[in-house]
Amino acid sequence: MKNRGATILAIIGAALLILPLVVHDTFVLRVLTEGVMWIGLAIAFDVIAGYTGYLNFGHGAFFGIGAYTIGILMMQANLPFWAALPAGGVAAAVVALIAGIPTLRLKGAYFAIATWALSRAIQQLALNVEFTGGPDGMRLEAFLNPQFFYYLMLITVGATFAILWYLLERAPFGLKLKAIREDEEGAKALGLNPTKLKMQSFILSALPTGILGGIYAYWITFIDPSSTLGDLVSDQAVVMVVFGGMGTLFGPALGAILIFAFKTIFWAYLSDFQLLYLIILGALIAISVIFIPNGLWGTMFKRKADATRPQHQPEPASEPAALSAVAAPEEGN
Repeated sequence: MKNRGATILAIIGAALLILPLVVHDTFVLRVLTEGVMWIGLAIAFDVIAGYTGYLNFGHGAFFGIGAYTIGILMMQANLPFWAALPAGGVAAAVVALIAGIPTLRLKGAYFAIATWALSRAIQQLALNVEFTGGPDGMRLEAFLNPQFFYYLMLITVGATFAILWYLLERAPFGLKLKAIREDEEGAKALGLNPTKLKMQSFILSALPTGILGGIYAYWITFIDPSSTLGDLVSDQAVVMVVFGGMGTLFGPALGAILIFAFKTIFWAYLSDFQLLYLIILGALIAISVIFIPNGLWGTMFKRKADATRPQHQPEPASEPAALSAVAAPEEGN
């Protein structure tokens, strides 16, 4: 099964790499580039929301911080793009570290509201200070090379997926986050340090988001508070992850592909009905929570596992119980 999964990933990766050699339409390539970006934003959001169990409605703030960091460094400090790009991720990670100190003490809806308030505060700051351009936004120098941005976005998202796959699905770090998600007090009893692990998860979610925001700013060449720091980035990430399947990496990627495809078609034919799009996003969350709580990916594989498991075979052990053998010896982590 693992070999089959690796083969499928290799085929998809090869297809994505050769795609610009086949697709010569600039518009199509721009759509594909944005689609890849949303996959990256969704899997980064899933680190804190799906694996750790903390729904972050300030995810879009990290995207905007990365975008504005790139814009300010390139246009006001005259730094080249490659020198400014890492700073976008670092700036988002630093804000996550500072914001995480008070907000990660909260749980459930209180954490969600706190991160939403953080996002709104950063948006208001960008609207009222001069070095961001205020409500008029900021324009960057144009670099008209669609293939460059496609490959840059693809490599960034691919590297993010690979690193997160190892940390969350192969290393003990992922099991520790799942233990916090299932039972935080139980995780403490196993010798884990939830505060430290939640902070690491928050930063790990923010870092690639800030880098993707920086690439987006240079690609689009114009940023303003409503487009990069608005609620839509966070809202769409929530829908993509919940609809695709939280706590997996393939689920958010699947959700991102489907939701972005729907968004592209919707805006192509129904762009005058912006409110309707938001209503549909809300309805998708409600439908997902009620009818497919494990998301599309989790539901498909649960049914497959139920169909192939012999009737006399017991259910697998719960995650916290399975984790105890790994986590107990590692006190203070």
